[in-house]
Amino acid sequence: MSDSTEKSTPADAPDTAAATPPTPRTPAPASASTSTLVNRLWSYCELLRHSGVSTLDYVEQLTYLLFLKMADERANRSHVFRRNLPEEPLVPEGRDWASLMTRSAEALLDHYEFILKDLGQRGGTMLGEVFLKAQNKIHEPAVLERLIKDLIDPYTWTTENQDLKGDAYEGLLQRGAEDRKTGAGQYFTPRPLIDAMVDCVQPKPGEWITDPACGTGGFLIAAHAHLVQNYEDELYGDKGRALQTGAITGYELVRETGRLALMNMLLHGIGRSEAKPLITIQDSLARSPIKHYDIVLANPPFGVGSVTGESYTARTDFWAPTTNKQLNFVQHIYNLLKTNGRGALVLPDNVLFEGGAGETIRKNLLNLCDVHTLLRLPTGIFYANGVKANVLFFDKTGQRSGGRPGTRQLWVYDFRTDQRFTLKQRQLRREHLDDFVAAYHSGGKDFTARKPSDRFRAYGYDELIARDKVNLDLTVLKSASGATTEYASPDVIAQEIVDELEVALAQFTAVARALKKDAPQSGDDE
Repeated sequence: MSDSTEKSTPADAPDTAAATPPTPRTPAPASASTSTLVNRLWSYCELLRHSGVSTLDYVEQLTYLLFLKMADERANRSHVFRRNLPEEPLVPEGRDWASLMTRSAEALLDHYEFILKDLGQRGGTMLGEVFLKAQNKIHEPAVLERLIKDLIDPYTWTTENQDLKGDAYEGLLQRGAEDRKTGAGQYFTPRPLIDAMVDCVQPKPGEWITDPACGTGGFLIAAHAHLVQNYEDELYGDKGRALQTGAITGYELVRETGRLALMNMLLHGIGRSEAKPLITIQDSLARSPIKHYDIVLANPPFGVGSVTGESYTARTDFWAPTTNKQLNFVQHIYNLLKTNGRGALVLPDNVLFEGGAGETIRKNLLNLCDVHTLLRLPTGIFYANGVKANVLFFDKTGQRSGGRPGTRQLWVYDFRTDQRFTLKQRQLRREHLDDFVAAYHSGGKDFTARKPSDRFRAYGYDELIARDKVNLDLTVLKSASGATTEYASPDVIAQEIVDELEVALAQFTAVARALKKDAPQSGDDE
């Protein structure tokens, strides 16, 4: 934790930023869990709504404040960050969390607004992009001061004795996504699925990695974590510098979401605050790529066209023009990859069977790539209801010798049939995907030794290309009821109902106890 000693006031700071006696710092409770911290902050949202601060504005302000607080912890924590050198501060002195803690009331409000403006003027840097056009939406000094000093500062938001994880920060973003009215859920791919995809692709030092629809940066952060965990001793010299200067990059259409991705990356040790931003704000599909990558990981947005209403017909590197955004991302990702590059992308079912441009794209992909693995996902793991999605893995190999297609076999893992998850009662966990990851790697480097199972089987190229419209909507497993379906069995549904009723009963019991406590006792005046 940073100390509360007053820093010198910047020359260009407002006069009202004069310091007041610092508020005593409460030691950070070591036992405060991520969920406890997130719930504490989220409960404060109700109070702010009465002050005219919307849910989205509250989450936005929290991201600024938590970034400053976690950057302060990162700069002042005592343990070493992978090497025997102090860490470079992410935020300059006088614009940091410590400078907020030495002020109160109007002076605090004015200085917070000064920080947002000053940091946002550092154009061309990651820190400048994080705070670009940032504005304070909490205009009552007492409300802002309580948020900073009572709800954020007393707690430690970074993980001690290991690399910064930012779990509480990400948990807050996820809580924001659960408010479906905000539409924020579209930016989140379940973390267990992200980790499983990265475990399959297995990034290596020296490889260049991107996500052309990066959202808040989940795939990029997971790829970096994989590299640190498995190759830490190699991440020095040129390979280590490359990780900080462009070996892991992303593209995002929505500026506010890109801001969250930049914050997330900096807090996870990716990039430098005064260096060039590693997230580019642009419509990835609008132009042909000028950079190419060894690995592309993505969950492209669903829908048609673009925010400008274009259908990307001007892309001469596309096999087929279409307004289907996911089909365009398949073509774009193919073009992003270097020869022998690896792609893993989440796609809705329609990409597997849609005719016209879809058929053309699937034919070309099977011919020019080794499309080797398809993971059929269950429903209930995304914030949008009823989404039927898959993960497609392919390598950009080109045709084999003699003009033979790049794809030999497509192995399909059916994780959909008789599987049911929910966002509350039965959440997807990483261990649920252990069997798939093991099956993915079971055949060695070229997958030729893979063994079939009740959920895992191969379809040869000739069989695939002969299917009507090259339909890849393939199901391996029959459900327990004898029908091919993704719906849960009756016993699973029954258990979910029991779980929901138990939660409701607990809530009613709490209400009844509260009412009993407040009720007049025998003999009391009525």
